[in-house]
Amino acid sequence: MFKILAHIKKKLVIYLPVTMILAIIFGYFMDPTPFKALVPAVVFFMVYPMMITLRYSELFSKGNTKLHLVAQGINFVIFPLMGFLIGRIFFPGNTHIMMGLLLMALLPTSGMTISWTGFAKGNVSAAIKMMVVGLILGSVLMPFYLNVFMGETAGIPFMKIINEIVKVVFIPMALGFTTQKILLKKFGKDRFQNEFKTKIPLIATAALIGIVFISTAMRAKVIVADPAMLVKIFLVLSASYAVAFLVVTIIARSMFEREDGIALIYGTVMRNLSIALAIALSIFSTSGPEVALIVAVGFVVQIQGAALYLKLVDKVYIPNLSIPLLESN
Repeated sequence: MFKILAHIKKKLVIYLPVTMILAIIFGYFMDPTPFKALVPAVVFFMVYPMMITLRYSELFSKGNTKLHLVAQGINFVIFPLMGFLIGRIFFPGNTHIMMGLLLMALLPTSGMTISWTGFAKGNVSAAIKMMVVGLILGSVLMPFYLNVFMGETAGIPFMKIINEIVKVVFIPMALGFTTQKILLKKFGKDRFQNEFKTKIPLIATAALIGIVFISTAMRAKVIVADPAMLVKIFLVLSASYAVAFLVVTIIARSMFEREDGIALIYGTVMRNLSIALAIALSIFSTSGPEVALIVAVGFVVQIQGAALYLKLVDKVYIPNLSIPLLESN
């Protein structure tokens, strides 16, 4: 089973669109409502496994202060404003899509951030810390950002958002931290690194496929009735990611050497779409699938964007030269 899941994870860019197509067919001809009862369990198993392998010790690591301050500035100033403006410009009046864009903008970096940073020969240690700090900050700040940007439009009480984020993020995080300590104590660091750390995240991959299927199937009739909207979402997200990569690349090259610059790029442009999807389906009990749809499309765009940027990275940072536009202090 783990071999199959490993293959799916490696080829998510193929399996996610296929899952969405199958979900649209299923949801159009069948009633997907019974699957809604599975959402809480599937959401838990999408979040909990990634919390088990999170490197909590990186929270207390020292160094690269400037890099991390710039990263969180991008994550919590530039991108939330971008998400809000994109929603206002391209989807005026569509609260659900605007909410999905904000969820994506407010949750920086995923586990794939580390992988892409490694592939591009960036500063992996810095990328790990960005992921841990960004996830915690994003989860804490999200209720306040949603309240500021959406206000009463969201139709969700402030305390309900906080309660659901605690359930979706912080309870699985506490359980994941405890599980990690137990596994390390019982099996040792080597076995944890070589076996558990590679297999456990695959459970989250299976849950992700399940969540994308459920959320898409529940909006199938709407998608079939207005396929142009799905195309528009895809095109807007593609353009948004292109702008994000460009903006952060300019910042990275003007302030940091190659390794740190690569970490900054992948540590900000990549968003934690798994958590965003989980929160969408947990907080928005009735409109969750509609909010989640844009996040599901985001998975496809993000993976494609990250892979394309990897091919261009040596043109952005010339190997062994890494001359930034401006000298770093």
